[in-house]
Amino acid sequence: MPGTPVSIVGSGHTPFGRLDALNLEQLIVMAAAEAIEDAGVEPAEIDAVFLGHFNAGLVADAFASSLVLQAAPSLRFKPATRCENACASGAAALHAGMRAIQAGAARTVLVVGAEKMTSRTTPEVTEALAGAGYKNDPEEAALSFAQVFALAAARYAERYEDPLPAMAAIAAKNHGNAMDNPLAQMRRRLDVDFCNTVSDKNPLIAPPLRLTDCSLVTDGAAAVVLAGAGRAAGCAREVRIRAARQVNDFLPMRGRDLLAFEGPRMAMAQAYDDAGIGVHDLDFAEVHDCFTIAELLIYEAMGLAPAGRGRQAIDDGVVQRGGRLPVNLSGGLKAKGHPVGATGVSMHALAFRQLTGRAGAIQQPGAGLGLVFNMGGAAVASYASVLEAARA
Repeated sequence: MPGTPVSIVGSGHTPFGRLDALNLEQLIVMAAAEAIEDAGVEPAEIDAVFLGHFNAGLVADAFASSLVLQAAPSLRFKPATRCENACASGAAALHAGMRAIQAGAARTVLVVGAEKMTSRTTPEVTEALAGAGYKNDPEEAALSFAQVFALAAARYAERYEDPLPAMAAIAAKNHGNAMDNPLAQMRRRLDVDFCNTVSDKNPLIAPPLRLTDCSLVTDGAAAVVLAGAGRAAGCAREVRIRAARQVNDFLPMRGRDLLAFEGPRMAMAQAYDDAGIGVHDLDFAEVHDCFTIAELLIYEAMGLAPAGRGRQAIDDGVVQRGGRLPVNLSGGLKAKGHPVGATGVSMHALAFRQLTGRAGAIQQPGAGLGLVFNMGGAAVASYASVLEAARA
């Protein structure tokens, strides 16, 4: 759905991890202030603020949108709105900001994504996240998201082949990438054999998923500044949002093919069409590896491999660092971390840095075109963006 051009002109990003010394407000303010400074805009120029924040009882801050205004006194009285779409809350906030510019309601928008998760126990976090599932079916309501994606892995084995070796390779890849990302939560190299072996250090979480197949419980925030074409021209750096698509599927899993990833497939295909590109025109991708089986299914949904043959993309080195289309150079949710509301904004912030040549040790040489894919639930809310370098 092409519209008025919108660009990212600045980014902010806190470290991801267990950040005991920082509360939600402090995380939001840190990321927002950095993004505004990076964009080189005055806070008073910001016309609207959108916050991606899932929460679901993870923190007491149930009304967090105006916390962003604490980043600068001149943000006071700016319209601020919280966006929530499960694990795609960050992308939802970015899309809302983009649409505000396209509608002519704003010229410059601040988008922040944030989550504070580690102050809760793992069972409490699991229960909060499970609230993004379907609750009007007792069988589905009883499943954690680890169990949902374990079901996907088991069905993949029944229909195609055992996905566990490929899933272990994905985990090892993303952990290796995170070693060079100073913002990542888990900078620890894990080899494929370790990730593919159940052990005391890599126990089963939801059979057949092992600990290394699961993303992390994380604190963190990220932010971007968006600008319309006229305003972006005056900024030092610019990355154009060449296409951005959202697709939502039914929430109940019953009646859907869990392996088809129809919503993600449709969102990415529509984004490719809008951008006038194909998957092989991309230089890198940041995708939603909440569980390693999800990244495997995304390879197939994004067109890198036929259904049931996603392992080809990793076995052939295509998605590896140095490959034709490296995926999750940041370490992904698996190793960078997954502070739910921040994830989609983080993906766009780091893609912005890739496309302006400022990604540091995780830089993809010559990156000119990138894909961001952020997902809420089990392929329910799907957001795909194609980003293009404009000026470094």
